[in-house]
Amino acid sequence: MTFKELASKRFSVRSFSERDVEDDKIEALLDVARIAPTAANRQPVRIAVVKDADKLSSCTKYTFHAPLMLVVCYDSTASWKRKKYDGYDAGEADASIAATHIMLEAADLGLGTTWVGYFDPEALREQLSLPDNIIPVALLPTGYPVDGLEPIAQHTDRKSLEEIVLEVPLSASRT
Repeated sequence: MTFKELASKRFSVRSFSERDVEDDKIEALLDVARIAPTAANRQPVRIAVVKDADKLSSCTKYTFHAPLMLVVCYDSTASWKRKKYDGYDAGEADASIAATHIMLEAADLGLGTTWVGYFDPEALREQLSLPDNIIPVALLPTGYPVDGLEPIAQHTDRKSLEEIVLEVPLSASRT
């Protein structure tokens, strides 16, 4: 399967079977997050592994009763900052890239995921005993989709390239 086929095949799963995710598959998911690129190779990504997503139901209503929840975070003391200009912290982007790697690897392994950004960060911080420097970015309920699950009809609705590509005039050309 090509990368484009894998990326097209992957969809958000909100209905999981009760089957546990095997430890070797969890390790594979964590390993692709580990090798994800990060700004200045600072590698600030941190991931909490919670077996049984419902344990986090006090932090989000979107657990989907998954057998596994990966909580993708970053360490703000390790992330690269664009100090010279605006102080932008690349940790959130780094964690997002790692989460995307996890979602694609999960699809390749026959697992389903969905990105959950709707959660109470303070409740999550308390539930997982996260120190202040560990910033949660995304929750990834993960598991085997229920049999016969198909993506929603809108899954294939995508804007055209003309709608997403910006044409920008260059103020000076390189020589």
